[in-house]
Amino acid sequence: MEFATPEYNQESLKEAEAFFKQPCTFVLGVAKLEQLPLTEMPEVAFAGRSNVGKSSIINALTSQKSLAKTSNTPGRTQQLNYFNLGDKIHIVDLPGYGFAQAPESMVKQWQNLIFAYLQGRVNLKRVFVLIDSRHGIKKVDLEIMEMLDKAAVTYQIVLTKTDKISAKALEKVLQETQKTIKEHAAAYVTVLATSSEKKSGLNELRYEIQSLALS
Repeated sequence: MEFATPEYNQESLKEAEAFFKQPCTFVLGVAKLEQLPLTEMPEVAFAGRSNVGKSSIINALTSQKSLAKTSNTPGRTQQLNYFNLGDKIHIVDLPGYGFAQAPESMVKQWQNLIFAYLQGRVNLKRVFVLIDSRHGIKKVDLEIMEMLDKAAVTYQIVLTKTDKISAKALEKVLQETQKTIKEHAAAYVTVLATSSEKKSGLNELRYEIQSLALS
């Protein structure tokens, strides 16, 4: 089932796929704000609950199996991980929010780092908020969305793991998500449905990132 909006034509999607053929490399992990790279290169960030599939989708987008480290253990990503795509844009993998198998004090430290980054990074062009399509938007997701609204940081909802649910269930969660984002000022209007495993919806997401890199 396709959820692409009319702006996604096959030619532009192929261009976006080609854009992601450029080398993408790990740059650094940031545990403190003062470690953030001093660069004017545009950035996009991936946020989401622990184990929502942020690392998996970054690997799928870049066609690399282990660029971003994946794990079945929620909360594995403990810092802001920077990746450089063709010297055109930084892709930032944020620590998962919500449940994490780590001491509470450490989790709070990650949360503070995330919030400070999201509210203060001038060259951050968009945050992609990943939502597990099997569960939809939860309270903790709404808290992040409200914080982004307040900070006037544009964000876009990306449904993940859509291969795990039926087409009917996906249609329902998509409609519910679109209804929710109408109440959020900083939310981008287009909701993307993706599956890292089946490689679906990736070119639409690549297109969005390419447009931000080249704007």
